[in-house]
Amino acid sequence: MSTHKQNTRLLAQTFFNQLRESGYTPMQVVGMATELLDLVTEDIKVHATVAQATAEGLKDFRQEA
Repeated sequence: MSTHKQNTRLLAQTFFNQLRESGYTPMQVVGMATELLDLVTEDIKVHATVAQATAEGLKDFRQEA
């Protein structure tokens, strides 16, 4: 297993353990994970939209030059 993957797993395990030790139920942890996935998905969409707009702008710029 790569170091990056090991670190990611360790971070997730630590976060999970802290949530459980703080009294969160398994269903609340699932809810938190769902919210995190929603945030990541939205972030990816925003960056993809910006990248697409930038690429289209560069294409238009090249055609004008």
